[in-house]
Amino acid sequence: MDGNVDIPSTDEELSVRIKEAVEQSNASELEALLDPLTSSEALREVLQLTPAERDTVLEIVPVGLAAELVEEAPNEMAVELVERLKPERAAEIIEQLDSDIQADVIGELDTPDAEAILSEMDAEEAADVRLLSTFEDDTAGGLMMTEVFKFRDTQTVGNVLRELASDDEDFERYRGQHPYIVDSEGRAVGVVSLRSLLTAKRSEKLTSIMVQPLTVTVDTPLEQLEDVFNDHPFLGVPVVYADGVLAGVVSRTAVAEAILERSESESLKRQGVVGDELRSMPLSVRSRRRLAWLAANIVLNIIAASVISAYEETLAAVIALAIFLPMVSDMSGCSGNQAVGVTMRELSLGLVRPQDAVRVWIKEISVGVINGIALGVLIGLVAWFWKGNPALGLVIGTALALNTMLAVSIGGVVPLLLKRIGQDPAAASGPLLTTITDMAGFFFVLSLATLMMPWLV
Repeated sequence: MDGNVDIPSTDEELSVRIKEAVEQSNASELEALLDPLTSSEALREVLQLTPAERDTVLEIVPVGLAAELVEEAPNEMAVELVERLKPERAAEIIEQLDSDIQADVIGELDTPDAEAILSEMDAEEAADVRLLSTFEDDTAGGLMMTEVFKFRDTQTVGNVLRELASDDEDFERYRGQHPYIVDSEGRAVGVVSLRSLLTAKRSEKLTSIMVQPLTVTVDTPLEQLEDVFNDHPFLGVPVVYADGVLAGVVSRTAVAEAILERSESESLKRQGVVGDELRSMPLSVRSRRRLAWLAANIVLNIIAASVISAYEETLAAVIALAIFLPMVSDMSGCSGNQAVGVTMRELSLGLVRPQDAVRVWIKEISVGVINGIALGVLIGLVAWFWKGNPALGLVIGTALALNTMLAVSIGGVVPLLLKRIGQDPAAASGPLLTTITDMAGFFFVLSLATLMMPWLV
């Protein structure tokens, strides 16, 4: 770091200085400005630059700092940062990352770009990345690191202690793992606690102080990994292939981050945000993604509006109905969204499967009947006293009760049906629920009003 560089006192000054350093390709000043910042603060400053300026930053700063920026970035942004670089530089940066993050980034790149970068990496490390990228993201194989602190079952306590005392930079990647013991075939046969290492004689064999390890297989899903870490205080768990050969280690942190990412992704999809959108992404990409969802909603809303059109005469005769139409559809939609939320959570936890649709429906309709009647009575009384017409209250209350029962049925079951046919329940459940509850709500109110017309006018 250049000790002659004055650190800016304000965020505005810092941003200006960083931009000037980029324009001048002044690597030493750029490093001096970014290095004192936290990783998130440094990434925020870099993302305020143009794509070409970001490329310059990653090309000229020390490779360790560039790797920190890529590691801090959300996966989709990390991919964008890397794919714009020359393969040689991208490979240097990727090699600084943990193997699980390497696989995440490489796995999202186009095949030609990925192969160009892998060809510049160490052959053994590239082979590990290729292997990891074949696993599903939400499994132990997709979340594990291949860097494992392991020893042969023929070694002694002294071997481990010497390794712990070494200055090997790779040791940092083990993140406090306990030493795992493998046999001649590479199978995980034991794990040794640090306390046992400190109290045992240096000449003692590891097999005499090791205990049987708790392992998970490479295809263990995220939900089961969450259960493992909830039930045990481990910081990491060894991951093995079907034959017991040690493949890597999945950390508690990696599992927690994956659960959070899944939750955030599902929440964004329900709101019509497809992918990990960030405002630093190209305008055309952000607009195209949002329009795809909004355009579909236009069609669905036209269908819902057609129901109103079919009952224009009824609506014109009893104009008060227009006040309550949005109330019925909105309140039913809220009830349906509650059901969607519960089903999505149970799906993510592995508590329900598509074949449980009937059982889920029975549970939801039970709640829907109770809440539908309660909400129907409440809004019916409001309509009656507000407009002074008990028949209007009966129409609105009955419509809300029926639509609430329908909404919770759809909200509880549709995500399971979408899952069964291979569609994303998080993205599709919301629009379907909204359209159907709107259409049904309008239909219930207007058809009941048509039947009750003599008492409404």
